[in-house]
Amino acid sequence: MSWIHDKAHRELERVERARALQVYPYFRPFESGGLRTSIAGRPIVNFSSNDYLGLTTHPRVKEAARAAVDRFACGLSSSRVQATTTAHVELEERLARWLGYEACLLFTTGYQAMVGTIMALADRDTTLVLDNLSHACILDGTFLAAGTPQRAPEVRFFNHNSARSLDRVLRTRERPNALVLFEGIYSLDGDEAPIVELVEVCERHGAVALCDDAHGTGTLGPTGRGIVEKYGLQGRVPLLVSTFSKSLGGIGGMLLADRVVVDHVKHQARSFLFSASLPVPIVAAAAEILTMLETDGATLVRELHDNAAYMRRGLLEAGFDLGKSNTHIMPVMCRDERKALFMHLALLENGVLMVPITYPGVKQGEERLRLNVTRGHTREEMDRALELLRTYGEAFYVLSGEDLGPMEEEARGADHAG
Repeated sequence: MSWIHDKAHRELERVERARALQVYPYFRPFESGGLRTSIAGRPIVNFSSNDYLGLTTHPRVKEAARAAVDRFACGLSSSRVQATTTAHVELEERLARWLGYEACLLFTTGYQAMVGTIMALADRDTTLVLDNLSHACILDGTFLAAGTPQRAPEVRFFNHNSARSLDRVLRTRERPNALVLFEGIYSLDGDEAPIVELVEVCERHGAVALCDDAHGTGTLGPTGRGIVEKYGLQGRVPLLVSTFSKSLGGIGGMLLADRVVVDHVKHQARSFLFSASLPVPIVAAAAEILTMLETDGATLVRELHDNAAYMRRGLLEAGFDLGKSNTHIMPVMCRDERKALFMHLALLENGVLMVPITYPGVKQGEERLRLNVTRGHTREEMDRALELLRTYGEAFYVLSGEDLGPMEEEARGADHAG
């Protein structure tokens, strides 16, 4: 035994306790892909998937990937520096045109796209300004840059979705350049950024805005081009980072910007230069979904929004607290770890997967189930999920106004009387 074993045992104490109680909810192995899968031989409908358009298992997408395997195999055995294919370049050019930018750069993951972009752009003349609910990829890229010799940018945070707070931070920054990082949709709360206000503040202070639109690409805007399209901000968001792992059906990341900026990042981002090239079957699958969005994006987005509206109405009528959500991402707030864990288990026993999100993923008291509505869910599946949620929401006192059980209410009343 060494100190690393001691450290691992200490850090895993909470995990091991959950496993012993048989309530540990994570890393359950799926036995097939898509929104409908199985776990331990039992059929499951996944309501925590990010496959927002339900196209991951579409026959055209799978056929495109199969054809790419025949031509390019599954991997290219090196980084993009010496393992770039015509498929990579063609998809970059198509994405740039579709999203309205001069150029695009594909990364192997969305995480790497964000980390690499921040690392390539931030230096000691830069203040990095982050929303205080920023995703791990933004935080990690920021802290890597801050800890890198010769870079060491200033790091500041602004209050979540507050243009006033952002304005105050930019007015008091200590470095001449500022890069402001925010998300189009926040993945745990399901709320949109007030992007118009944030962009206006950035423009007023000469700051550069970087929007992570991972959850907005394919889901927002009249044709699915994301939050920039939805609010008519084309040409006013200098940097856009997104991913293939949500609406585009696979894995991978992308940076969109002016050509000179993309070329700079291409030659500076370590997560791009020193990571294996994105496999061409994944590129081909994303390209096929892009074709569907180019030809019928309005229909795909409308069908997603119809499903989201139907599910939201049912959840609110039942009395569930959806937090700040105003999108297809609808956290079912439990506000207690045990309630979230047992709600998850009860739903799973009935063939519905909604993953619990607990501390440290969210603050204590903000525990919830991750409920993502997709275009691929049927009304019957949503009705079944709503029925189960109502049943167990009442049983576990998760519905609004039912935070305490009868005995707890009686005990609290006795305490007040005393």
